[in-house]
Amino acid sequence: MGHNHAHGHQHNHPDLKGRNLLISILLNIIITVAQVIGGLVSGSLSLLSDALHNFSDVLSLIVSYIATLFAKKEASTNKTFGYKRAEIIAAFVNSASLIVVAIILIKEAVERFLEAQPVIQSNIVIWLSLLGIVANGLSVLLLKKDADSNMNMKSAYLHLLTDMLASVAVLIGGLVMKFYELYWVDALLTLIIAFYLIYVGYDLLKTSTRVLMLFTPNTIEVNKIVEALHKIDTIKNVHHVHIWQLNEDEIHLEAHIDFDTDIRLSEFDAILEKIEEEVFHKFGINHVNIQPEYDKVDNKQIIVQD
Repeated sequence: MGHNHAHGHQHNHPDLKGRNLLISILLNIIITVAQVIGGLVSGSLSLLSDALHNFSDVLSLIVSYIATLFAKKEASTNKTFGYKRAEIIAAFVNSASLIVVAIILIKEAVERFLEAQPVIQSNIVIWLSLLGIVANGLSVLLLKKDADSNMNMKSAYLHLLTDMLASVAVLIGGLVMKFYELYWVDALLTLIIAFYLIYVGYDLLKTSTRVLMLFTPNTIEVNKIVEALHKIDTIKNVHHVHIWQLNEDEIHLEAHIDFDTDIRLSEFDAILEKIEEEVFHKFGINHVNIQPEYDKVDNKQIIVQD
């Protein structure tokens, strides 16, 4: 017997999220074009690397925007969960792209170190890095609120935040090159930007991968849930447990439960209500599916490989 019960979920405003993403996309297109032209004219690798990062931001923001549109689609008979994982997939793609961009930047920076250091027109670097700071700073402010509760928006937010910080680094490099003519700083800053991208991208990549792989959330201990359910009267055994996170809002529990006696359906409903309240308030699980059993011969292990 299956039963699905959902307590309150957090709901973001997709229309507002979509508007903020569109504004950020437009701003990043402007920055990218300006920095590519400026990087080619000035000869600055760090400015071109920042432009590449901005271009990856444009792509990631487009992916995030498409994901918010898909997430609003209704479930159907052949898509019973709808597109609830669209934003998780977007977070995975965006975090992976951060790491790919970082590897490209590292390669370019190392090659620049091995070459003779060119003279760089630092004034162009300074002004365009200021443009990047202002535009990305505005985008960061637009997405910050939704980033706290949505993995997709967090991936877009991280792209923009790291790009704003990269622009700050480029600005510092431009000032150093202008006043001290230390042009190797340009390649050094590119390396710093790249390693920071790997640092922030890896954590989100790992988190989104766990969700896509149906791993149990890190905050939940299966054995403690089983112990808590064993304390409910008439429950003899809890086994064949599966716990997974569908998206930011939904954590699902599926389990087989042996009962001491051959209880009535009405009694099971009362016990099920207790189970739902227990796992929701203590463990944050808001969808429960229980298979009741009495004297059934099957594997009684907590975790059973299907």
